[in-house]
Amino acid sequence: MSVRIIEVGPRDGLQNEKKILDTQTKVDFILMLIAAGFQTIEATSFVRPDKIPQMADAEQLMKLLANKGADLSKLPCLVPNLKGLELAQNLGVKEIAVFTATSEEFNKKNINASIDESFKRIAEVCREAKHSGQKIRGYVSTVFGCPYEGKTSLDSLKKVTQALFDLGCYEVSLGDTIGVGQPEQVKSVYQTVKSHFDSQKIAWHFHDTKGIALANIYSAYQEGARVFDSSAGGLGGCPYAKGASGNVASEDVVQMFELMGVSTGVDLEKLTAASSLILKALGRESASKAYQAFIAEKV
Repeated sequence: MSVRIIEVGPRDGLQNEKKILDTQTKVDFILMLIAAGFQTIEATSFVRPDKIPQMADAEQLMKLLANKGADLSKLPCLVPNLKGLELAQNLGVKEIAVFTATSEEFNKKNINASIDESFKRIAEVCREAKHSGQKIRGYVSTVFGCPYEGKTSLDSLKKVTQALFDLGCYEVSLGDTIGVGQPEQVKSVYQTVKSHFDSQKIAWHFHDTKGIALANIYSAYQEGARVFDSSAGGLGGCPYAKGASGNVASEDVVQMFELMGVSTGVDLEKLTAASSLILKALGRESASKAYQAFIAEKV
């Protein structure tokens, strides 16, 4: 038995960090994650530098990774619009990610567009990406709750997920953006998803705000889920959600599954080394229990 873990630390994990890292540190981080065994690592996003300064070096980053011999087919990038897509295509990016939400208010706060307006942009990007042969992955935010609207709609979830598949996404990742989901809710959402879509084309993206992301992942796994997003060292969070402490740590996810006898293909020691590099550069500690335990054993 095995699961596929999508490492999102270099993009989703770093994008809201106030300390801007130098490009070479990011390159080293990503190369170490590749060495740890991740087959898919979200590398960066082609967004406006004034909106997300941490991603201002996206072009330079991808050039350096290519020069280091990194397989760009394993390094998807987030693309919000046609301008970003053009930059990504010129650099040889093989896979892009697009995003929307189940919540109208969240979408407006996040990208200043309604859900329908966001799909007009996404449709343009997907059309051009498919024309050039790029793979497309979709993200849906606020699946388990919204910081502005509270409870979100399963009908909205079905609508936006179907729209992403219709536009050519090979996989859609469902996000607990503010970390309010709980295991029984995960089961309910999974059953809704399973009744309308191929559940093997659905990934799960949990935040650990309340410390139960691993329980939610296990709940989804028991239902049949086999693809999960996570972030090295637990980097990340949501600027629109108070107390959103970050994505679930890759170390915790890898350790849990490996202890269960479920293969992740990821070397925990090498992953911890990658996390140590980036945490030191940020001047941060990790909340990951697996990371802390591994480091303590090495002292």
